[in-house]
Amino acid sequence: MKFTREEIEAAQRTVHAAMPPTPQYTWPLLSQRLGATLWAKHENHTPVGAFKIRGGLTYFETLAREHPEVRHVISATRGNHGQSLGFAARRHGLGATIVVPHGNSQEKNAAMRALGVTLIEHGDDFQAASEHAALLAERDALHRVPSFHRELVRGVSTAYVEFFSALKDAPPDVLFVPIGLGSGFAGAAVARAHCGVATKIIGVVSAHATAYRDSFRAGKPVESPVSTRLADGMACRVPVPESVEVILREADDVITVTDDEVGEAMRILFSDTHNVAEGAGAAALAGALQQQERWRGKTVGISVSGGNVDSDMFAGVLSRSAS
Repeated sequence: MKFTREEIEAAQRTVHAAMPPTPQYTWPLLSQRLGATLWAKHENHTPVGAFKIRGGLTYFETLAREHPEVRHVISATRGNHGQSLGFAARRHGLGATIVVPHGNSQEKNAAMRALGVTLIEHGDDFQAASEHAALLAERDALHRVPSFHRELVRGVSTAYVEFFSALKDAPPDVLFVPIGLGSGFAGAAVARAHCGVATKIIGVVSAHATAYRDSFRAGKPVESPVSTRLADGMACRVPVPESVEVILREADDVITVTDDEVGEAMRILFSDTHNVAEGAGAAALAGALQQQERWRGKTVGISVSGGNVDSDMFAGVLSRSAS
């Protein structure tokens, strides 16, 4: 997946018209804990609390220009993608219907509704919700926004262009990126090429949703069951073939982290930085901690990809003290 410099710069203009660049900080306690210089890219600081907003902005900007006849869109989500689409649709005066599985995060659902989204609950997991969204799109002649698309990746890449540009004098040796359906990982790979850095990129998936790790090892898309309790943003059962292609080509490795490791990373992020991270948002730190011996003394980057965790769930995670 390649983009011209002009395409990336256009994406930056589109994104930064709606939000400022998010910060990247090196936190002394995290660095001390890891035994490395750790830089955190804070995508939990966007207007919807997650990196996905960037892709929604570029997707809708292109949609409005190329298909002005579209007045209503539909998609499926576990939450952050839906907030991204709701935010961007409202900026363009479009309607948006979002399908979520039953039992989805109540606070993410509330946030989507507050953005003007029509929310439909269907199925027991993201894949079932996605398939239902496809049926509704055909039945009602709605434009269906996919969860992985070139225009989404173009927008998401701006987060990592900011990151690599800020650290251009000393790029990190490695960047850990959580993988849900892969737009975040693909965006990081695009930004690495755009900025001309040699940083290794390691994808992090839930040990209870291993489709992308299994696909990486098999060299082709492989489905895998989902049972994660904490990392709903990585609860993928069926990988996207185009996303798998990017990961096969660009990843140094794809590793798994358990819910226990994710919970510990959520506690550590809060105790060491007082940032709130949802499960997927803490997965990169969980991966870095798991591999800390490999990167000891190096410069490590992590993506804090989102902070949208339900209050009750976060309280339960915090009730166990960080080690």
